[in-house]
Amino acid sequence: MSNSRRDFIKQSATLSAAFCLPTLPSFAAAMPAAAAGFELIVLATNWGYNGSVKDFCAKAKNAGYDGIEIWWPTEEAAQQELFDALKTYDLKVGYLAAGYDSDFNKHYQQFEIMLKAATGKHPVTPLYINCHSGRDYFSFEQNCKIIDTGIAVSKQSGVPVYHETHRSRMLFAAHVASQFISARPELRLTLDISHWCNVHESLLQDQQATVAKALDRASHIHARVGHPEGPQVNDPRAPEWENAVKTHFGWWDQVVAKHRAAGKPLTFLTEFGPADYLPALPYTRQPVADQWDINVYMLQQLKKRYGNK
Repeated sequence: MSNSRRDFIKQSATLSAAFCLPTLPSFAAAMPAAAAGFELIVLATNWGYNGSVKDFCAKAKNAGYDGIEIWWPTEEAAQQELFDALKTYDLKVGYLAAGYDSDFNKHYQQFEIMLKAATGKHPVTPLYINCHSGRDYFSFEQNCKIIDTGIAVSKQSGVPVYHETHRSRMLFAAHVASQFISARPELRLTLDISHWCNVHESLLQDQQATVAKALDRASHIHARVGHPEGPQVNDPRAPEWENAVKTHFGWWDQVVAKHRAAGKPLTFLTEFGPADYLPALPYTRQPVADQWDINVYMLQQLKKRYGNK
């Protein structure tokens, strides 16, 4: 890429920041007083980070994060490296778990093995396990078996197990998720509602009853802002995304209010991703915004808006 192109991108980003939304607390809804036991915990994603886990933990700690969310490492050496880094930087952790085979029986076995390993006895106890659960093409009964296993493992281990509202997984669409919510009262969700905006090509104005069900079951939130044509706006600070940003924070407000009133801790992950989630210029693959800066911006807004006071 030429120097002039790089300068143009840098200048454009600076200009965009000058016209960005006011800090989000300026349009915050009134929050109920936080009952004893409420704690806001904001985690960093290592999605798109290419350095070591130790360097990532150092960067997350320096930015003000309370912990990290990371895929459960299957290799013992990687596990020990992670445990050491978490201890060094005094960070909490949530793990991701999933099966990956297209054959259900193999997929289920992979999921069960990873889930049990992640919830086993280790030097650092995770806050939760976030599951990329099932597949959109598995049968309802097959996906329910995965939910039931998550419930059983959670009860046995004491570690909360959540299932993410994610494209290509069992909870890929609002109307489908509604069926699982009705069938399994103990189902708890990781709410990444940006996916549903993309799937339904809307900000879900016509599915408010289903959204309300999901908000009521949400125990963990992936704080990424989607829009009708994609799962991630290019920069939530840009004024053209004001409506999408306000809509997402309106949903999150409701989940936070429930947890504050009930005195329950609530975890957030700032999960704006790298290219190709983050749009890039053609030919050069140069991202149109800075992923880390966006996620730190979201961290700061979440802390201001939902802090423990």
